[in-house]
Amino acid sequence: QVQLVESGGGLVQAGGSLRLSCAASGRTFGSYAMGWFRLAPGKERVFVARISSSGANTYYTDSVKDRFTISRDNAKNTVYLQMNSLKPEDTAVYYCAARDPYSGARVQDSSGYGSWGQGTQVTVSS
Repeated sequence: QVQLVESGGGLVQAGGSLRLSCAASGRTFGSYAMGWFRLAPGKERVFVARISSSGANTYYTDSVKDRFTISRDNAKNTVYLQMNSLKPEDTAVYYCAARDPYSGARVQDSSGYGSWGQGTQVTVSS
């Protein structure tokens, strides 16, 4: 397993941008696919984006396509989520997670991820 620490959250006006970072410990970070999820008040935690271990492949939930970009720097053991054109409905606690390489769960299913960070709050004002 890896230990994950998110940062970069904050308060931003609608239409603004934020970049979240997720720093991982351990020398095996580059072997894990990584994901971002978010938990909005009164709702369930939902999938946002996923990136393959090499960074070559990405996948997004429809609501963030063309606005959010997931990327990674394996030399720095860090995964990023660049969020542009933010909307009030993007307000949530954002979590990064390391995919369990042995899981058969869907990419969007949180049960397929074995390590989680503590989350970082993103608030978008209208």
